[in-house]
Amino acid sequence: MQAVLHYPKVKITRLQGSLNAANALEFERDLTTALAQDEISIFVADLAAVESIDSAGLMALVSVLKLAGNLGRSFRLCSISPSIRIIFELTQLDSVFEIFESESEAEQAV
Repeated sequence: MQAVLHYPKVKITRLQGSLNAANALEFERDLTTALAQDEISIFVADLAAVESIDSAGLMALVSVLKLAGNLGRSFRLCSISPSIRIIFELTQLDSVFEIFESESEAEQAV
């Protein structure tokens, strides 16, 4: 008997500043390019240094999440500050995204 083990390749990107209408398209393009790399199976966006997010920033994250699903990959968020987390809760996106307290938790949750 033969066992095949699959070890996921994880990529973590640390976002910073504001995710808003001024930079949402560039942000989405950058994440889409990184997610499209063949060797990645889990993509984690670390939001610890994100100071603010608006609807355009949220839509960019949702677009990347949809692309990840279409590619059979996992897109996770981690290290969200309480002020940003409340936005996810108010928009009920906290139930849509896999959100982890830290990078290591996001990497280990397979």
